[in-house]
Amino acid sequence: MKTLVCTTPGSFEYQQGEHPAPTPGHSILKIKRIGICGTDLHAFEGTQPFFEYPRILGHELAAEFVEGDNAEGFQPGEAVTFIPYFYCGECIACRSGLPNCCASIKVCGVHVHGGMAEYLSVPSYSLIHGEGLSFDELALVEPLAIGAHGVRRADVKKDEYVLVIGAGPIGLGIMEFARIAGGKVIAMDINDQRLAFCSEKLNVHHTINAIQDDVVARLKEITKGDFPTVVIDATGSLKAINNGFQYMAHGARYVLVGLQKNEIIISHPEFHKREATLMSSRNATRDDFEHVIACMKNDLVNPATYITHRVGFDQVKDEFKGWLDPANGVIKAMIEVD
Repeated sequence: MKTLVCTTPGSFEYQQGEHPAPTPGHSILKIKRIGICGTDLHAFEGTQPFFEYPRILGHELAAEFVEGDNAEGFQPGEAVTFIPYFYCGECIACRSGLPNCCASIKVCGVHVHGGMAEYLSVPSYSLIHGEGLSFDELALVEPLAIGAHGVRRADVKKDEYVLVIGAGPIGLGIMEFARIAGGKVIAMDINDQRLAFCSEKLNVHHTINAIQDDVVARLKEITKGDFPTVVIDATGSLKAINNGFQYMAHGARYVLVGLQKNEIIISHPEFHKREATLMSSRNATRDDFEHVIACMKNDLVNPATYITHRVGFDQVKDEFKGWLDPANGVIKAMIEVD
C-alpha cells in the first residue's frame, strides 16, 4: 500500500505501508479524495501545534467503505466520510457530549496517521453515510463542519453583524454558515484575491482589507456605529487575534476557531466594560457534520466553489509546496486517489 509521509518539516516521502487489517470496532476505507487544509500546510511548514514527525497527513477524506466491525448499515462500496476526531468515551468532555474536545483526543492526521494512503482503518463509530453526495463533496464536509461548529458556538442570530477574520477555507465555511444562520457577514483578510472570492462566490456584501483599510472606521460605517456582535477568528495569527478584541460591540461574543501557540493579550478594562464573551471552538460534532450534509443536499452550500486545485496522489509531493504560496490562489486543493 502506497503512503505519503511527512518525514520532517518541508519533506514528503512516498513509502510502502502495510494494508490495514480488520480489528474489533474498526472499519477499513479505500481513500478516494483528500482535501488539503491549514493543518496539513502548517504541519509541512513545521508550525502546527501538538505535532510530531514522521506523520501521514490527511483528515478531510472521502472514501469507499470496504469492511468493518460494528458498522451496521454500511455496505461495501458505499461512499462515506468520517469524523476524524477519535475520542476516549470516558473523560468529562465525552461524558458531557463533547467528544470534539475529548481530554485524550487523537485527531487523524495529527496525533495518529491520516489518510494520505490508499487505505485507512478508522473507528466504526466515526463513519458518516454519504447520503448521495459525490466524493468531492464528502471530502469537504469536515472543513465545513469546523465552520458550522464555530457559528453554533457563537449562537449567531438573524440580522446581527458577524465579523469573520481570515478568508481561508475555514473562514469561508464560517461565512457560509453565519449567512445560513441569518447573520450579516463581514469578511476581513489581507489578501484582496480572497476578499474578491468572498464577494463574488459567497455573496458577502462587506469586505475589509486589514492592512489597507482603517478597520475600525470601516466597521463603524458598516454597522452604523454599533460594531459586530459576533467576531470569529479563523486565522490563528496572534496579531489578528489580539486585534480582534477592539472590533467587538458591547455585549459581543468572540470565538477563536484559529489556533495559536502563544499567549493572547487583552486589555481587561476594554473587555470587561463590554461584558464580552470569549470562547474557543474546537473541531466539530456529529450534529455539525449532519447539518453540513443537509445544507449541501438543500443547495445552501456549493462545495465545488471551493476546489481551485486538483492533483493525483502521485503528484502531491511535487505540488504541495506551491500550495503554501498565496500567489497561487489556492482555496482548496483536492487530491484524487485511484
